[in-house]
Amino acid sequence: MKIVNLRTRDAGVTLRYRCDGLSLTLGDAVIIDTEICEEIAFVAQEPYVEETSEEIPPVKRLASDKELEKYYDICAKEKEAFFKCKELIAARNIEMNLVDCEYSFDLRKLTFYFTADGRVDFRELVKDLAYTFRTRIELRQIGSRDQAKLVGGIGMCGRELCCCSFLNRFAPVNLKLARSQGLSLNPGKLNGACGRLMCCLQFEKEAYDDAHRRLPEPGARVRTPSGMGVVTDVNYIEEILNVKFVSENDTEIEKYSWADLEDLNQDMTRRKPSGGAGFKDYPDMNGAYDDSDDE
Repeated sequence: MKIVNLRTRDAGVTLRYRCDGLSLTLGDAVIIDTEICEEIAFVAQEPYVEETSEEIPPVKRLASDKELEKYYDICAKEKEAFFKCKELIAARNIEMNLVDCEYSFDLRKLTFYFTADGRVDFRELVKDLAYTFRTRIELRQIGSRDQAKLVGGIGMCGRELCCCSFLNRFAPVNLKLARSQGLSLNPGKLNGACGRLMCCLQFEKEAYDDAHRRLPEPGARVRTPSGMGVVTDVNYIEEILNVKFVSENDTEIEKYSWADLEDLNQDMTRRKPSGGAGFKDYPDMNGAYDDSDDE
């Protein structure tokens, strides 16, 4: 089966469709069926072959020049609707921040996306919008992450935000991930453009979980070719340990690859800090931040 990933918007969710018999390239416009009506969508990834029993809807056809022209006209109408809605919000003095608006391809529905600190009574605003645009109106409150996805931007890494380039869903992210990766618990460095914890903290979770299972944690005593030492720092990506040696006259810190020490420490067991010699669990930092999922 030939599959293609499509987006109906620049930062929309990726949709999987069958494209058997169609020759599609990145950026091509196609027509698809949705739950509401026909929509125009754009190829977000080159088609690929996949054997699956999943029921995947087919692409109807390539979009015509007339349909593309209609799409660009709709985009222009959306800009006008956005600024008109902002005027109506200001006139009603409603505490809400308009983020984006979107017409369905048949122009029978107009959806406005907004953020607000709490619940908003927008019943009168809906009446104003319905009277102005003469179509079905929907106002949808979204969170700060969805706002960043719709607006777009550049992350501190210098790349386009993950949420508006390839992420289809937001996985739970909390400070336990930052702790396990040895990152500084500084909100200014951990928060993304949306003001919430960065989604990329989740990307390497499995690799760090595996490293924590195999490597000693800071504070653990380990055997080295130079004798027993105490781990002061761990680079979980490169699997490099900083080991401290204390003598009567001096204190030294040496770096070791865990691959060179693993055989020497096969019989060392993980214990709590009170358990004496051996690897210890990662120290807790209760009370510093809230560890609940940042969704």
